[in-house]
This record gives sequence, C-alpha cells and structure tokens, in this order.
Amino acid sequence: MGGIGKTALAVEAAHQVRARGWFPGGSLFVDLRGYDDDPVTADQAVLALLDALGVRGQDLPPTAERQYDAYRALLAERRERMLLILDNASDPSQYVPLLPGTDRHRVLVTSRDRPNALPVRLIDLETLAPEESVALVTRALYDTDERDERPEREPGALRELADLCGHLPLALQIAAGMLRMRRHRDIASLVTEIREAGDPTAVLDKGSPGADLYGRTLVLRPVLETSYRRLSPNQARLLRLLCLAPGAETGAEAIAALVDLELEPALCLLEELAATHLVSPVRRVDGTALAMRWRVHDLVRAFGAGVAKGDASLWEEGEAARERVLEFYHRWADAADDRLLWLPGMAVPERFGDRAAALAWLDSERAGLVAAVQWAREERYAKTAVRLSQCLAEYLDWRRLFDDKITVCSIAREAAHDTGSRVDEASAWTSLGIALRHTDRTEEAIDAHTRARDLYQAIEDRRGEATAWDNLGIALQQRGQVEEAINAHTRARDLRQAEGNRHREATAWNNLGSTLRKAGRAEEAIDAHNRARDLYETVGDRPREAIAWNNLGNALGDMGRAEDAVQAYEKALEGYREIDDWYGTGQTLYNLALVHQQATRPTEARTHYLQSADAFTRANARTEAALSQSRADSLT
Repeated sequence: MGGIGKTALAVEAAHQVRARGWFPGGSLFVDLRGYDDDPVTADQAVLALLDALGVRGQDLPPTAERQYDAYRALLAERRERMLLILDNASDPSQYVPLLPGTDRHRVLVTSRDRPNALPVRLIDLETLAPEESVALVTRALYDTDERDERPEREPGALRELADLCGHLPLALQIAAGMLRMRRHRDIASLVTEIREAGDPTAVLDKGSPGADLYGRTLVLRPVLETSYRRLSPNQARLLRLLCLAPGAETGAEAIAALVDLELEPALCLLEELAATHLVSPVRRVDGTALAMRWRVHDLVRAFGAGVAKGDASLWEEGEAARERVLEFYHRWADAADDRLLWLPGMAVPERFGDRAAALAWLDSERAGLVAAVQWAREERYAKTAVRLSQCLAEYLDWRRLFDDKITVCSIAREAAHDTGSRVDEASAWTSLGIALRHTDRTEEAIDAHTRARDLYQAIEDRRGEATAWDNLGIALQQRGQVEEAINAHTRARDLRQAEGNRHREATAWNNLGSTLRKAGRAEEAIDAHNRARDLYETVGDRPREAIAWNNLGNALGDMGRAEDAVQAYEKALEGYREIDDWYGTGQTLYNLALVHQQATRPTEARTHYLQSADAFTRANARTEAALSQSRADSLT
C-alpha cells in the first residue's frame, strides 16, 4: 500500500548490492509518478533513460519506436550487468516497454498494484512489526539527538504511537519528524492529540515536518486519496463500506451483506481491492471462500470512514450497510445460539448441523459480533444490537469469555433502558450478573441479579423472575450467605414447578443441591441432584445432565461414599466429553483426583490432576490449570 516504504527499500537494496559489486554496469532510476494526476508515460521515461545512457541532442532518434530500439540496443551491447529501478508504477503500460531485451540486466519495479497478468516475481511488503515500529522511531530520534531520552522514558506512549500509526513506515516517519519539531514535549502529548482527533491522518498531515530524503513531501492523506481515486465506483463503494464494518477483520459473508451482494461478486471485488493493497486477506488454514477474512489497514479505515462522513448520501449508504450487516450477524448468531441450546424435540436450527459447527462460526466472527453489539449505543441500531447480545450470552459463557460478556451486556443494558424495554433490560442484567460472578465481582453480581428480579416482578414475568432468583442464589452462595441462597433457589424451584417447565425445574434443583451441600445438608443435596439429573435425562439435556452428575459426585464424596462418587464423576465425564466441554471435564477430573487422594491412591490422584490441568488449559482457564498442575507436582 502507499506509504509502506517501497521506494526506500528499493533504493537501499540498490545501494547495498552495488556496493557488493553485483551491478558493475551501474544503476538507473526513474520515478514514474504513477499515482500523480499526470503520470510519466513509457515514451517519456525512455527519453530520460536514453539521456542517462548518454544519448541526447542530435543523437536522439526522432520517433518513439526508434528510441526504444536504441535503448534496447544500448542495453544489449553492455556486457556489464545493470540494475534498472522503475519506481511508483500504477500500470504495466508504464514499464513493460522499458524492460531490457536481454536477461543480462535486472529490473526492480515498485507499485501499489499487483500485476497479476504478468509473469514477474511479486514481493508483497507488509507493515512493520510493533517492535520494529518502535525501533524505527527511536532510531530516528536518537540519530537527531542522542540525548533525546523520550523513547526510554515513555516506552508505553511510544508503543501506543506506533499502534496509532498503524505500523506504516510513512506514518511513523512523519510522527518521528513531529517529535523532533516538538522536542520539548513528551510523546504522550502527540498520542493524546491523535486519539482526540480520531483520525491520525488529520494530525500527522497537519504537523508534517516537510520532505524526505527523496524530496517528496511527507503526507498521508494524499497518498490514500490517489489510491482511492483510481478505484472503479464498485470498488470504491466496497472500500468505504468495509471501513465501517465492525471488528478489525471481517468474514466474506458479512462483507457480502455489508455491500448487499451475493458472495461470489463480493469476493471478486475484494480480490480486485486486494490487488491495490487497500485491503488484505487474512490467511487461514481453511482456504475456502467462507473461511476467508479480510482486513483494512487502520489508516485506510479512518480515511474511508472520513470519506463517508463528508457526504450526506454516502453517509446514509453507510448507515444502511451497517443495518444489513447487523441483521446478518443477528440472524446467524440466533441460529448458532439455538443450536447450542437445542434439545431433542425442538425444531432443528437452520444452517448449523451440530454444536461444533455453531461454535466454529461464533469463534470466527466473535470480534465482529462483539463490536456490532457496541452499535447499540446508537438509537438506530439499539434494538437489533440488544437482541444480538442476547444471542451471544450462552456462547460467551461456554468459551468463558467473561470480559467480552461484561462489555456486551453492559452496553445492551444501557441501550434497553434508554429504549424503555424493561424485559430486555432485565435480561441484560441477568447475563451481566453471571459474567460478574465468574470474574469474582460478587457484590456487583448480587446487585445485577437483584435488579433483574425486581424488573421481572414489575412486569409480572414469572419465568424471568425464576431465572433471576436462581442466579441471585448462586451469587449469594458465593458470598457465603448460604441460608439466603437456599431461600432464593427454593423460590426459583417453586416458580419453575408452577410453570410446568421440567428443564428449568431441573436447573433450580441442581442449584439448590449445590447450596444445600454448602450448608452441610449432604443428604438433601444428594436428593436434589438426583432429581435434577433425572429431569435433565428426561428432556435430553446431556450437557446439564453431566453437571448434575458432577455435583452429585461432590455430595456423595461429602458423605464418605467414595466409590459412588467416582461412578458419578465417570458419568459426568461421559457427558462432558461428548460435547467437548473442557472446563466441565477439568472440574470433574479435579474432583476425581481429590477422591483418589483422600483414599490414599496418590498415583491415580496425580494422573487425574494432570489430566485436569490439560483440560483446563484447553478451556482457557489458566488459574484452574495452574492449581491442578501444582496439586500434581505435590504428589511426585
């Protein structure tokens, strides 16, 4: 892309290889200005090359055809190898006529466009790695003044500046120049200025320090504008809309929805844009079209969004596109959620044939889904974004992505409150409370579930009220208020029984059993977990049946019934492994290890601790994995 450092790399390479004696015949350099309003043609360039080769004045052939002949003849006559650099080409017609008629010499062409039709070797340049970006700015400042201590004094601000520059060499070079000019100000001041502006190009171009070593003015926005102006209307529309997509990477299907096209035409346009390096494909192991994801550089994204904001019709075009992609995400997240919650006898969800397929799609689209929910802050998208957040609750619990869930549910709660939807607000409070509880923010979780309960009671939603009582009980138990927790779960159970929903009643029994066990009422706990297990088995909910078996094992262990507990845990493992529930597997293996350790079977205990550590690692539960590993190590 523009500003990546193509010319600088080509020139530096030329200097190094010439110093090594690779090109004793010398080198020739032509700036084709391919992205200027008046690019250099091949006919103009050949005159400059002939002049450099000593052919000028009366020796110059009168026609273009004869000039090319003279140019190639001179190169053919030269026995010593030469290097020809044709810089900044926007079209093969600028440089193909300039290629030597012999393979003795070498040609290096720089361009923002991939000449896919030509049999040439292509070398794609990417942005710098973060540490390289930091090193570039640090070196630029030290080379000017070795007493400049800002990079050493402000490493965090320097890293943030490099991120804001998108690790693009041109942007980093401009930023370094600005820091040299404002040498009495800290790096953080420039970071703050860029963040407040929202568009790095506006700040960097305004403070551009002048020209580079090649005499070119250091500016960002004109570089992006020249690339944008060369796009076809369809390509330009796709770029603008892609700059509005949620998330850093966007899947092909979501992009098709964004631009309101079928998948194949959308892919063709994406491939055309990729050839201009304004978008880039993200390489995946699965190379199918549906698995492909596409990224827009941060500075291009800011530029494209700015183009849309500056034109009322383009802005409305962008808003309509955002509505389409939000509807797309909601449709398929809803279907994936239905698959995760599916039980025998329910309608078969569309698209996703099993849990694994639903989880794979949610995993691939997670960043975009979470970012799309954040559009709920805008009234136009609030209702759909709130519904989308509800579709993500089970998935985020399953993957234990509680920070994402807190973000999603907090935004959904505010949006539901602003739109006056008390049922959606209560649902958001419920999901938020669960995430807060899992991150050990127990007091906040209790408050969230209390608010949910009160809202459900106010609208006389007994099903929601029962859910709120159940979750409130879990949070109260976590805080050590066991009797209050038992009362809460009992209220939930009674409401579930009155509702006649055996599946939800099973959940209430299961939670009540866990709390009774905490209260030392193991016999009652065993009865409660047996009831939950039987109800889950009746409705065919294998994942939650596994939870009931695990909890039953805990209660049996408290009663000293070690062998019965082992059998219950083995049943739990069967259920967890059927659905690749690694967190549940880790918990049950840990419990099995405890039973074996208490029965003075250290070998079996250590084996199960190690297996538990592996399962927790797969579940991204590092704290639990470390505890299991520590327990295993203590038995060596």
